[in-house]
Amino acid sequence: MTEQLSDAQRQTLRAFCDTIVPAIERPDDPDGFWGRTATDLGVDSGIEELLAALPDPTIRAGLLQLLDVLGDQGFGRAPSQASREQVLRNLALASPEAAQGVAGLTGMALFLHYGAPDPRTASNPNWATFGYPGPLGAPPEVAKAIPVREPGGDEETLEADVCVVGSGAGGGVVAGTLARNGLKVVVLEAAGYFNESDFAQLELPAYQEMFWRGGPTPTADGNVTLQAGTTLGGGTTINWTNCLRTTPWVREQWAREFGLEGVDGPDYDRHLDHVLQRIGATDRASDLNGPQERMKEGCERLGWRFAPVVRNADLDRYDPGTAGYLGFGDQSGSKLSTEKTFLRDAVEHGAEVLVRTRAQRILTQDGRAAGVEAVFADPESGRQARVVVRAPRVVVACGALESPALLLRSGIGGPAVGEHLRLHPCVAIFGSYPTDLRAWWGAPHAGLCPEFENVRDGYGFLIEAAQYAPGLAGSAVPWTSGRAHKDVLHRFRYGTSFIPLTRDRGHGRVTVDEAGEAVPWYDVRDEVDVANLRLGMDRIARLHAAADAQEMFALAPGLPRWRRGDDLDAFVERIQRIPLRAGGHRLFSAHQMGTCRLGRDPGASVADPWGQLHDVPGVWIGDGSAFPTASGTNPMVSIMALAHRTAEAIAGATDRADEPVATPAG
Repeated sequence: MTEQLSDAQRQTLRAFCDTIVPAIERPDDPDGFWGRTATDLGVDSGIEELLAALPDPTIRAGLLQLLDVLGDQGFGRAPSQASREQVLRNLALASPEAAQGVAGLTGMALFLHYGAPDPRTASNPNWATFGYPGPLGAPPEVAKAIPVREPGGDEETLEADVCVVGSGAGGGVVAGTLARNGLKVVVLEAAGYFNESDFAQLELPAYQEMFWRGGPTPTADGNVTLQAGTTLGGGTTINWTNCLRTTPWVREQWAREFGLEGVDGPDYDRHLDHVLQRIGATDRASDLNGPQERMKEGCERLGWRFAPVVRNADLDRYDPGTAGYLGFGDQSGSKLSTEKTFLRDAVEHGAEVLVRTRAQRILTQDGRAAGVEAVFADPESGRQARVVVRAPRVVVACGALESPALLLRSGIGGPAVGEHLRLHPCVAIFGSYPTDLRAWWGAPHAGLCPEFENVRDGYGFLIEAAQYAPGLAGSAVPWTSGRAHKDVLHRFRYGTSFIPLTRDRGHGRVTVDEAGEAVPWYDVRDEVDVANLRLGMDRIARLHAAADAQEMFALAPGLPRWRRGDDLDAFVERIQRIPLRAGGHRLFSAHQMGTCRLGRDPGASVADPWGQLHDVPGVWIGDGSAFPTASGTNPMVSIMALAHRTAEAIAGATDRADEPVATPAG
């Protein structure tokens, strides 16, 4: 059991929270926004619960030590808000560790204050100021269509032709395709199974249930905040349904430089067409919300291209009102995720699906794949069971963060495992407009600007908007003072962030810690990436200005601000000088790719051009980690098409009768 905070730590935490979100006297405060403190909403208790749930005891110990340091300095007895704010600034300058600690606690406080609902009302009093309705209704009663197997006893062994580890865009496609080809498939999903009946249209529960490590998570170096899906269906359950085809220049590079035969021609078109048809991709479910209308108007005034987004949606169920909550799960049931498509194909053809079953290592025999060893864990009952799947083929499809960790724990994959992590790093500029944009309505991605997708040599960026998420927005806006932060947030209903989704040429890596858990690292250093991110800042600032934004902020220290009438060039030059790392621009990523990439060279890639490991026959890569480079587009469809190509290669690779009998030894 995790030790509780001491009374002194708890007192310091309360003072910290109310320094981050203080009461500020204002005569015009109809919703109580300015006068409301963090502890008025129980944020301190919420942080204490989050600290108790932290999986890494080292991080928890560091944050508690920070509270002790503040307590020893008499932080809670400081005479004024200004003096407490100065203590926090001084402490953040003391060391990188102290800066990360202050930033971590600050992010928790802001996220909970603006994003956490009252469990009795499913609302938050700050949402009245935001013009945000919160949940539109209770989740409908919808039966779960995929039967999931729960292991009996303390240990169970299953037999299969193929064990697919992961159920997202890649794993779901592989499972459905191979099951249709007559192979006995077992799917292992580390997380739970959630559907419409569980989707409460609430940000915090969605993060806790369906996102990697409970929601937005920084890289180990603190440079980039990551979001990744962890649930049955993976990212396809909680993504924003942007169905972009792999671009010609990326396909040509994959074929020419990495030997992915056919991806630059009609055979790969066939894979793209197949998955787009199966997931119901359509441009008839792309109603523009306020931010996208502003983006469209700005593009028209600047002479830039603007395009509607093709989305995987069932038109009979599509509702633009509920589409605004897609990132928390689609309550309408219109999102045609892998749970509704390829995974259902798999179970209809005999596949077995286990959830809450995390692969620990891949088993081998005589240098070939022999199966998977996993652990089932029920968070409600606490019951655990060892699961062994004996299979002569294993498909690793647990995402570009977890797939390399699984290979590293298994001691296979070669020297490139975990290398070449691509993230599509994004900065964000928030623009404030004259009217309420109602950004919570409509699909987060219904339109985008592709004008700069190929600035040079296939590298550039897409301009996109983001989902309305009050907790994430509250914590993403850099805190400079209690008053300044509230000044930005109280105009949240009038604003939106545009982002340059940047195709990165440089890369990071994923390692594992002593417990075998994934540790991502990423630093923007490549000159092309730096140039494109800085160009993205310029273009987004000009887009906001052309779309009639009255002011804008870069999400960076000091909240650099432009107001209509100011020198726009000077603003752009100022924000372009801010570093692209921790302590500089906030960098975000919802796309992780490339850590088990395909290619001809065993020294620079993990698997061959069709997806089979160079060093262990029978182990295949079937997710976004297979990308030789970043896709430069929202990657779901590219993951699916490449996975479909790999699944066909698996199905046709060998006669199963010629393969050795799998055993759990290895």
